[in-house]
Amino acid sequence: MIHSRVARRGALGLLLGFGLLAGPIQAGQQAGPAGEPEATVTAFHDALDRGDGATVVALLAEDAVIFEEGYVERSKAEYVEGHLPADMKFSAAVASTTTSRQTTRAQGMAVVLTESTMRGDFAGKAVDRISIETMVLRRDRAGWRIIHIHWSGRAAPKSPS
Repeated sequence: MIHSRVARRGALGLLLGFGLLAGPIQAGQQAGPAGEPEATVTAFHDALDRGDGATVVALLAEDAVIFEEGYVERSKAEYVEGHLPADMKFSAAVASTTTSRQTTRAQGMAVVLTESTMRGDFAGKAVDRISIETMVLRRDRAGWRIIHIHWSGRAAPKSPS
């Protein structure tokens, strides 16, 4: 129980810290669905699966920071020029199944923690991984926007033969 309270306090601190970093939505930009933050996370992944870069871009804040497997992209523009095309190809080729999702909210911010399995073939190689994802979102008049993504993963345990 103490660990749970410490984790929640840490998540709330993360929320407030990123709230200070994230800028407002500019005129003409669209945010994520006005409903739950989980709907924005789902819409983001669905757009990656479809190769719909325009929707992915619309769901990210301009100053979104993406951490992926030890690398950093410090803005939406850097992500679009960097890993977005490869992420869309990977997402279209490899099936992902959510195994756990938790959301914490405070003061117009949310942290969505997702665990999933990823299986398929990509670039001629079999993929069988456990994926861990943290998304931090901010809500404003237009809905939810992703201000931070942290992706990491590991090989799935081998099943006994």
